[in-house]
Amino acid sequence: MKAIVVTDQAAGTAGMTLAERPGPEAAGNDVLVEVHASGFTPGELTWPSNWTDRLGRDRTPSIPGHELAGVVSALGYGTTGLSVGQRVFGLTDWTRDGTLAEYAAVEARNLAPLPGDVDFTVGASLPISGLTAWQGLFEHGRVQAGQSVLVHGAAGGVGSMVTQLAREAGAYVIGTGRAADRETALEFGAKEFVDLDNDSLDDVGGVDLVFDVIGGDIGKRSAGLVRAGGALVTIAGPPAARPADGLAIDFVVVSDRTQLNEIVQRVRDGRLRTVIGNVATLDDAVAAFNPTERAKGKTIIRVRP
Repeated sequence: MKAIVVTDQAAGTAGMTLAERPGPEAAGNDVLVEVHASGFTPGELTWPSNWTDRLGRDRTPSIPGHELAGVVSALGYGTTGLSVGQRVFGLTDWTRDGTLAEYAAVEARNLAPLPGDVDFTVGASLPISGLTAWQGLFEHGRVQAGQSVLVHGAAGGVGSMVTQLAREAGAYVIGTGRAADRETALEFGAKEFVDLDNDSLDDVGGVDLVFDVIGGDIGKRSAGLVRAGGALVTIAGPPAARPADGLAIDFVVVSDRTQLNEIVQRVRDGRLRTVIGNVATLDDAVAAFNPTERAKGKTIIRVRP
């Protein structure tokens, strides 16, 4: 089968190549998915799981990509809950070959049914951004109606999902980002916007929850904005500072079928929109991941027409 493979961690996305690889087989409790669309996060090439297995052994050449939408083509021994021919989408295991390929073997529990009225391209754009936003807000941040939420990168892939879900939950959302992102963040539901290049973050005042996707100095300064009893939730690594009287939580997203169902239902009824930028074929994937200019939105690889 055709697949994108990586062998050199230092090369980043420039080290990706299109190659022929043996097709995977569905082990126990797996399904084999005929991949129609795959999502990819450039930062994932810095994750150790792309290069070594759980025992620390080299596993290159490896296939990156952990988001997919496609059709179940085979069931592994003992697999239940899904059927051959069923449309699915989801988030695959970090330490197994991924989704930038014509086929992927995935644990059935990591997949959810993809309704027929949701395009494969949209389905592949949802798992990481949608699940990260959902878990950060509701599991770790425990957001409640009437609370205030500061969302860094509110026009980006994760931030836009956080903004929309927090607004739906009845929170007052303050978005941040570059000046060019202001209108997009407001369209997604932010009530205020802070230009991180030109506005003062301290002018925000106290908030109940900060959702940080940036880290560094922005994350450190944000800790001081959290009210007593509030939380700083981050996906940018261990926080450099903690709220004086609140929680600091960094987490790694995990797959969850129930949450995927909640997310895709909101997409179907128009409550949630995803940000898709470039859509490329598998043959053109390497160029798509090494653009000559900054791309807005998530890059999706359409593996099949």
